Amino acid sequence: MANRMILNETSYHGKGAVAEIAGEVTKRGFKKAFVCSGPTLFKHGVTKKVTDVLDSIHCPYEVYTNIKENPTIENVQSGVAAYKESGADFIVAVGGGSPMDTAKAIGIIINNPEFANVRSLEGVAPTKNPCVPIIAVPTTAGTAAEVTINYVITDVEKKRKFVCVDTHDIPIVAIVDPDMMASMPKGLTAATGMDALTHAIEGYITKGAWEMTDMLHIKAIELIASSLRGAVENTPEGREGMALGQYIAGMGFSNVGLGIVHSMAHALGALYDTPHGVANAVLLPTIMEFNADATGEKYREIARAMGVEGVDSMTQEEYRKAAVDAVKKLASDVGIPADLKEIAKKEDVRFLSENALVDACTPGNPKSVTLEDIERLYMSLL
Repeated sequence: MANRMILNETSYHGKGAVAEIAGEVTKRGFKKAFVCSGPTLFKHGVTKKVTDVLDSIHCPYEVYTNIKENPTIENVQSGVAAYKESGADFIVAVGGGSPMDTAKAIGIIINNPEFANVRSLEGVAPTKNPCVPIIAVPTTAGTAAEVTINYVITDVEKKRKFVCVDTHDIPIVAIVDPDMMASMPKGLTAATGMDALTHAIEGYITKGAWEMTDMLHIKAIELIASSLRGAVENTPEGREGMALGQYIAGMGFSNVGLGIVHSMAHALGALYDTPHGVANAVLLPTIMEFNADATGEKYREIARAMGVEGVDSMTQEEYRKAAVDAVKKLASDVGIPADLKEIAKKEDVRFLSENALVDACTPGNPKSVTLEDIERLYMSLL
């Protein structure tokens, strides 16, 4: 079977990259932008850094901010209506995973109206047409939604999240500018950074991993491990390293999938509105321990990339423990909770586990899981 890699047509990286939007809009002949951005980013002037570039080339735009932290079916539906009314011919997604996921769903439905029922996009939907062209500008260093073929929507009525995987939804241009991430508060920087680390580690050990994605994921782990503490302190080096590391992780996991850390985090986010990065960060070490015996020698390379010394002289048991301990230490250093006691309720564990088991990320886990396995993992953190 052939392995597949799908990436952006074009991506720009580094300080000041946001200015490249002007050239991309002009050369592609776009006429009007539909700017998807979170309300807080709009309020605090972060979105303006992008609309200022559009103003500089006299490109008209409308801004859409009806987007929750965990975007809902209603956010997508109202966005589709707003896009149709706007007369726009492309989307600029500004923000973290929430605005970008919303933009993807809107863009897919506009060009594939037979999928107007948002729930019909769950899983691998057989859409026929590429979505509305998207220029994605991340303001967090975590989700890598600007380079992935995935998006996640919350079904409020059913209290669950569903993952959509569609090769037609990838943004055509990614603008990865660390200056756009400099306004992130410490807590959000830590949470999104641990989300990126989870992408890299789960992508490295997933059933679909292969040589090219292994290369990307190991480099991403190395960059994130050496940059996240600095990014939380808002150092330029930390921001730049995280901006690149999270993007490289996205290049990999988008093409091979993830595992039950994400499945279980999606369930928590849907029921409690838990920030996705926090949920991932709390779950990651425990699930790494659970998966260890299905990962061969890969934890040795994870430990090495995390900065652990002397791994070549360690036994398998020792380097597996070292990898997990290094992840725990990084999470602790950036202020991530050690358990779910302030997040989840024991009486909800069965419901959470049932949703996690059927999540689109579960089949990629390196170790097959049962409902009882997932219940035990949740309970171990309560």
